[in-house]
Amino acid sequence: MTNANTTVEDLVNSPTSCNPATDKSSYWVPTLYVNNQPVEPTGTTFYYLGEGVRDDVIARTQPLPFGLRIVAGNAKATGPGDNTISRWSCLHAGDAGSGHDFITCPAGTMLESYLDFPQCWNGRDLDSPDHKSHMAYPVNGDCPSTHPVPVPKLRQVLRYPVNGPTAGFRLASGGGFTMHGDFFNAWPVAEMERRVNDCIRPIIKCGADGHP
Repeated sequence: MTNANTTVEDLVNSPTSCNPATDKSSYWVPTLYVNNQPVEPTGTTFYYLGEGVRDDVIARTQPLPFGLRIVAGNAKATGPGDNTISRWSCLHAGDAGSGHDFITCPAGTMLESYLDFPQCWNGRDLDSPDHKSHMAYPVNGDCPSTHPVPVPKLRQVLRYPVNGPTAGFRLASGGGFTMHGDFFNAWPVAEMERRVNDCIRPIIKCGADGHP
């Protein structure tokens, strides 16, 4: 069980519920409540991607450093305009659109949450007081000079078995626009390097096992 005091050594030396089991990293999101009842996602997927930057930037992507912590999204958002990163949509119902707050999904579909983590590192700090300042999002397809090291982009995708009116929906952190995610990297260094070399840099789509 991870908590605010968990160290990367704790993660490495503990069992994992991740698939693949080589991933000892920690991922955390606020709980979704519907009419004050917690709803577990039916699927939780974390993708490691090279997209979002030019191909020449992808080619110099570096492995996520061991022990890196990142928070994405805005837990303190007071409205949809405060958080341009996380978005909600409906599985198999693209015509329903998407938005920064909960959206009404048609019967027979599921509510989906997408959150992209920043993929530019300052090359120095594994964390920062706000858990964000050591990372940045790309600008015009490249990493800014303040955060010059491109790393794989983590995309968090959650699917919840709910649809219909959203009046009773809330996150533990507040409205749908407060969706955020915490990531603590404990991938084995050699395995993270292999996946970056074999999949990300050459732009080859790999499965969970890290092979095409």
